[in-house]
Amino acid sequence: MGIQTSLDGVRDADRIVEAMRLADELAFEASREPGLRTLRILSGALEGDDDVTAIAAVHAFGQIHDDDADRVLTTLLSNERAFLREHAAWVLGAHLPHFDAVGRLIGLVLDGGFGGMIAQRTLEQWAQTAPEHVAIGLEGALLGVDDPDARYRLMETLGLVRGAGPSRRLHAAAGDEGEHLLVRTAAVAALGQRRGDSAAAEKLDELARGDGPLRDIARLGLIDLAGGSVQRSAAGEGLTVAQLFLHADIDAGLTAAGSGDNGGVATLLVRLGDALVRDGGRAGAGAAGASADVKRVVTLSRGSVGDAIDSVVDVAGRSTGHLYGRIPSLTPPVSSAAAWPQRVAARRGIRRVLRAAGSVDVLHLRMAEVGSLAASDVARELDIPVVFTVAPDPHAVIQSMDSAGTLTRQSFGAADEREHFWFRARLVQRLASNAHHTVLFPRPQLRRDMRALVGIDIDSHPERHTVVPEGIDLDVVDAALADATAHREGAAPGAELAALRTLVEALPEHRRGLPLVVSVGRFHQVKGMAAIVSAWQSSSAAERANLLLVGGDLRHPSAAEQQQLDAIEAVVPAGLRAERGLILSGHQPNDTAARWMAAARTGLPGLTAPDGVYVCGSLKEEFGIALLEAMATGLFVVAPDGGGPATYVERGRTGLLTQTWDGAALTAAIESAIDTAGAPGEAPARAARSRAVVEASFTIQAMARSLESVYAGVHRESAATDRAVTA
Repeated sequence: MGIQTSLDGVRDADRIVEAMRLADELAFEASREPGLRTLRILSGALEGDDDVTAIAAVHAFGQIHDDDADRVLTTLLSNERAFLREHAAWVLGAHLPHFDAVGRLIGLVLDGGFGGMIAQRTLEQWAQTAPEHVAIGLEGALLGVDDPDARYRLMETLGLVRGAGPSRRLHAAAGDEGEHLLVRTAAVAALGQRRGDSAAAEKLDELARGDGPLRDIARLGLIDLAGGSVQRSAAGEGLTVAQLFLHADIDAGLTAAGSGDNGGVATLLVRLGDALVRDGGRAGAGAAGASADVKRVVTLSRGSVGDAIDSVVDVAGRSTGHLYGRIPSLTPPVSSAAAWPQRVAARRGIRRVLRAAGSVDVLHLRMAEVGSLAASDVARELDIPVVFTVAPDPHAVIQSMDSAGTLTRQSFGAADEREHFWFRARLVQRLASNAHHTVLFPRPQLRRDMRALVGIDIDSHPERHTVVPEGIDLDVVDAALADATAHREGAAPGAELAALRTLVEALPEHRRGLPLVVSVGRFHQVKGMAAIVSAWQSSSAAERANLLLVGGDLRHPSAAEQQQLDAIEAVVPAGLRAERGLILSGHQPNDTAARWMAAARTGLPGLTAPDGVYVCGSLKEEFGIALLEAMATGLFVVAPDGGGPATYVERGRTGLLTQTWDGAALTAAIESAIDTAGAPGEAPARAARSRAVVEASFTIQAMARSLESVYAGVHRESAATDRAVTA
């Protein structure tokens, strides 16, 4: 094609997602045609205000392995545009060490954030072949830096470098009571990775026996030093499956549901893990005896250092059931978008729990975030087969924002700094290509979307892909409906419904007797909570229904939650919420949210009318656990016209599909949904229809059966490969 023609293709692409895909072709052409002309053309693309083309040019430079390209990329590490610095640090990881770049990469580590993680990753790769140069740079930086957070990052990075020099520095820092505790924490954690180093074991044992603040960190280090290998289960033993989402506080009771990143994924993992290890979740002997029972599920999520120690003991001591492994970050918890700097701690924590399990047959990864990045490294190291659920995320978000005009070529760089769109898109491709098997969500145009958005042709090797709808636990829904119905018929409300009554009673008298419009989920821009408020408030719906938003940590909001709260405040000031019928409840346990949705269906005697509406305002929704729960409850729903919801919401019968990124379209859909839900005499049949759709195809038991067959197939193929290799 030629370098200029390929570059023109990136520039002229109608959509940003298409330009990102064409960037791969540009990089390929650059690798085929290195030379002064290519360098000149790509250097020109770095200038100007087309951020997408500039990033594509950086990655094209990454495919040119010569001194000239190294010099360009090294210079970019000091560029005034942060997104170019990050991408240059990223692509340098695939090059041989360029010593002029070491100092600048260390500078990015000092700055922290996503760019610091990327720079640290490149330094770790370079330390495999040039450990002395990397170590000297890091030790020199430690001499001139006082900030504890920056010193923590430097010490953590030094812990990734092998050799006697780094080991001595780690020993010294671990025992230096004059050093900041955070920095000593990094040193102690790194000593736990130096297997075979007797001095490291002695230092950790000394700290673990003491009563100082590093005792538990040292205990984790000793666990890491003693960790064994991971085996696969023998035939007929039953499988162990590991699954993870590091950005949630996942427990069996889902007590943090809706707070921070504790959304539908957390709910799904708890219900799915339970279903897999129950008799009802078994695939049985179907498919000619191909399936094997799952005897143990290990769900990994974040936790404290003490929780991590306890979970290692629990996982190591139990061979059956649904267990929870805790991964400590060693630094304060942050949202998933800001958690990339926790890569090293996440990798160590994941490795620790999987080793404690002893046998792990499949590791199921689900999204492009730091947990999956770290877990994929661990799976490769421990030789654990990976199943990856592929979704066009962030591709679908980029497409929606592009369509809405809120993301342009000129604003892409700034957005990429916040959301790391390019890195996450490439991580999806990498995880999918390296997985033993991929799981796909149903979509109306699945093959087209996978090819156009993600670049995956699922027809080329169909045996490697399985479409598995997500599912919900109908027992939870049924219990919620039973409580709400009993209250409607005169029974005293339980604690959950009493709490909802208290919230509604705070509304003025003229807001009583109206139905509820409900939305449950995280307070994040992608979930569109503020967009729902704006759409509801700007129409007649505001006078015809009250709006209940369930989710978010209202007392200590994250940055993403605060952004949504600020946007809501701009539409409905806090002092006017009750007057206008807006209720923000904050996050609630999953069982509570289920009862509140049931109350929207049945009504609260004396307070709200029955037959409310559920609204999902997400820019993208790969499947929609809360939507399915609402439909199973019998609520008429409003959902995004795309992704998973478009495969199960029947227009006009069980809900409405709309372009949620378009405010006018969302407003019209909410108004129409209130009309439809309130139509006299139709609610029972419509609710039964919604329930039947979920019951037929979208239960957690059906999902567990499908996945169990996938896991059994992966295990069988891996065992066959092992036999072939050892024969």
